Amino acid sequence: MGRLFGTDGARGVAITELTCELAMQIGRAAAMVLAGECGHTPKMIIGKDTRISGDVLEAALAAGICSVGANAHILGVVPTPAVAMLVKKYGADAGVMISASHNSVEFNGIKLFSGSGFKLPDKTEQEIEALILDTPEKMQLKDGCDIGRMVFEENAVNDYVDYIKSAVAGDMSGIKAVIDCANGSASATAHQIFEGIGAQCEFISCEPDGTNINENCGSTHLGNLQKAVKERGADIGIAFDGDADRCLAVDENGEIIDGDKLLAIFSRYMKDCGKLKNDTCVVTVMSNIGFFKFAESENVNAKITAVGDRYVLEEMLKNGYNLGGEQSGHIIMLDHANTGDGELTGAKLLEIMAAAGKKASELAACMESYPQVLVNVKITADKKGMWSKTAAVTEAIAKVEQALGADGRILVRESGTEPLVRVMLEGKNTEEITAFANEVAALIEQM
Repeated sequence: MGRLFGTDGARGVAITELTCELAMQIGRAAAMVLAGECGHTPKMIIGKDTRISGDVLEAALAAGICSVGANAHILGVVPTPAVAMLVKKYGADAGVMISASHNSVEFNGIKLFSGSGFKLPDKTEQEIEALILDTPEKMQLKDGCDIGRMVFEENAVNDYVDYIKSAVAGDMSGIKAVIDCANGSASATAHQIFEGIGAQCEFISCEPDGTNINENCGSTHLGNLQKAVKERGADIGIAFDGDADRCLAVDENGEIIDGDKLLAIFSRYMKDCGKLKNDTCVVTVMSNIGFFKFAESENVNAKITAVGDRYVLEEMLKNGYNLGGEQSGHIIMLDHANTGDGELTGAKLLEIMAAAGKKASELAACMESYPQVLVNVKITADKKGMWSKTAAVTEAIAKVEQALGADGRILVRESGTEPLVRVMLEGKNTEEITAFANEVAALIEQM
């Protein structure tokens, strides 16, 4: 990770940590770095989710971009994947999304995309960081007629909606769906998308007021969606996070279909249709062991990366794969999008239901999820990396691995965003893996 940008952009408590000044500096530095690469007046598009701080940070970013002579095109409230798609359609040199994704309202973030619609490469992010932190005096302000312009793109939502609808085929008129918009970006687009592809839809958590994004709703809080699906006799429930780059689902019985099960459903369907490139799906080390057993039984190659959708994408681009994602619901379909797209994922799930003529529960039955236990251990900065060098911890991990055998696993890793060591276990016996997780966590705490 860089000094400002983590695995998913710059993020913090809005205004006090992710300040207006920092947002302005990111706008300036990004525009200047891009100006050196593109050889013309840079054009940058800016999208945001529904957080109350979004307007303030948008204004600061746009001011920074324009103050060094670049043009800022304002999209308004759109999903993150809309920025990745529209940056190419509008011929922009870069895209910026203001969002803290699934985090609560007090947080916000700034995520940068290249002109090709992919997240900026590390080298470019490092150049931007260096300008801001090491040589801010090099950011020369313009004046007079050299100042950049602000342009409001009034068709951004419609252009994105039309693209998602064009990526879906089939007759969805017989499917009744409940859609949870997390009071976030999907509130601006989901009605047009899901009603536009013919599904019978009811929408919940789609009345954002600036303060209720992700609040007891969306992909991180599925209780309301589970209840709504069962009460309304729906065939499927679909939930997004605040910026709609994640999607999770709920079957007709209220059972959760997580990202691993979605990937299993898509892998099987795409392989049967001859559309799964190299018969491969890219997943992370956090994917449920049940997915790997599914992949083995279906002759699907499971390629494993570190946690983070950017690492999944890197592997997909490197080796020509077209499907990958995370348990959290970041599903990347490179035939249609350059990043995780929750609404594309949800729409394609309905397409598969219609094409297969199966219930959601029947589709999800292709994979058995193993019980999973996660224990987070807080550590101080001086303890980073020590767990892997502490004999008592490594011996305990080896003991657990031997006890679980082929029917379970243990994964211990440090968080990339928080001062935590995460101890994750999977196995068939919940009580057993809980005891193992607590045992290893206790040893890490004692370091």
